[in-house]
Amino acid sequence: MGEISRDFFFSLDRPLDLRNRERALEAWVFTLALGGASLILLLVLLGYRLEHPPVVVLLAGLALAAEDRNIRLTPTLEVTVASLVTVFAAVVLGPLSGALVAVVGQLRNLPRRDTERPTLRWATWTSIDVVSITAAGVAAAAVRADGRHDFVAIFLAVAAAFVAEELVGLALRWVAPAIRGTGTFLRSLRAWMAFELLGLPLHVPTVALLGYVYWISPWSVALFAVPALAAQRLLVLYREQRETSEALTTANERLESANLSFATALVATLDARDRYTAGHSTAVAVYARDIAVRMGLSEREQDLVHLCGLVHDIGKIGLSAGLLEKAGPLTLEERREMERHPVIGEEILRNVDDYDEIAVIVRHHHERVDGTGYPDRLASDDIPLLARIIAVADSYNAMTSDRPYRDAMPSRVARLRVAQAVESQFDTAVVAAFEAILTSATESYRLGRSDQFDLRVATREHPELAPLPLDVLMPAAAIA
Repeated sequence: MGEISRDFFFSLDRPLDLRNRERALEAWVFTLALGGASLILLLVLLGYRLEHPPVVVLLAGLALAAEDRNIRLTPTLEVTVASLVTVFAAVVLGPLSGALVAVVGQLRNLPRRDTERPTLRWATWTSIDVVSITAAGVAAAAVRADGRHDFVAIFLAVAAAFVAEELVGLALRWVAPAIRGTGTFLRSLRAWMAFELLGLPLHVPTVALLGYVYWISPWSVALFAVPALAAQRLLVLYREQRETSEALTTANERLESANLSFATALVATLDARDRYTAGHSTAVAVYARDIAVRMGLSEREQDLVHLCGLVHDIGKIGLSAGLLEKAGPLTLEERREMERHPVIGEEILRNVDDYDEIAVIVRHHHERVDGTGYPDRLASDDIPLLARIIAVADSYNAMTSDRPYRDAMPSRVARLRVAQAVESQFDTAVVAAFEAILTSATESYRLGRSDQFDLRVATREHPELAPLPLDVLMPAAAIA
């Protein structure tokens, strides 16, 4: 094995290749194992012996059972209630007995084929337990150097043992994750403080009381099984609740990603159909979300109006060929057909699970507050708020974009026209919020030309937004 520089473990920010990391990890585990074995040998040479072997066997069995269920606080940090058993053994029976109980407890984690680097993991955990529990036993013995068995002396000894065990264990546990590049000392410290520190006020008096009872009758150690099993059950419940919460968070993130992927697929389809309005839906989505933020709407409503902005014009894919590209004015019949696109959009989106609310907003994004809009002639507050937001963003971007029948308006003209339509076409509060945004914005934002309005840029920066094939995302009947 090659030589490892003396300051290696204190320069973990330096990039290391995989081979060097593995070699460093093996060296660290070898050092740990050698240190643990040396400590046990030193304890024997110093005259420590196994006290009350039957009690040691009972505690070892409890430690083995406790290691059966662990709690993962971070990807690199796990805890169990086995430390209650091993610290108790180190305090009442001495550091050698405590170390032996710790070794037996780790037999539950013997190398298995389905575990990555199983021997290294087992050797690491076992060695850390031996070193930290030995430190706990030595600290307890130092506090009880006079041999007192009263409750105060035992309480102080137990407190010293827990502090020594936790600090030594914390100092040793973070090194392997740091070498692998999967964890830092600060991350381990935060996880430890969030869990272990909260448990110490309960663990110390409990173990101290059992230790005091032990000095009255050694066989009362059987009582340890009750609080140990109770604590283990609490840990199991905590783990199950944590796993459920993490699973729910993951499911919500996947659903949000799927919604965005679906919406971007629809936008890409519409943009391919109508080159004149390419990018319009993305711009409306950005403006609508920013308006919602300015109005102080909830994060859920901000995300929802952004999705609605992306898909608000999807009904146009159901219109007759050539209608969107027509350069001249529309006939009455063509205008009536064009006004069907919110209804077509609603029908498409109704076919998507959990899109009912989005479908309603899309249906009403061309309503007017004076009741003369379409398709249902809703007025004022009868129009969903998010639909009123989409209406302002949609009209503004349409005016500042080129169309087959006219050139884009300057942003100042479009802003003036939006302001003139307050209380007839648009909601006053929505227009006020949008005007406040545009006043302090750059001209590229006002014209919808910055990178944040480019769906291709957004897709590169956020791969989860990459559109999936439309025929995968929704039934063919929905777009027929």
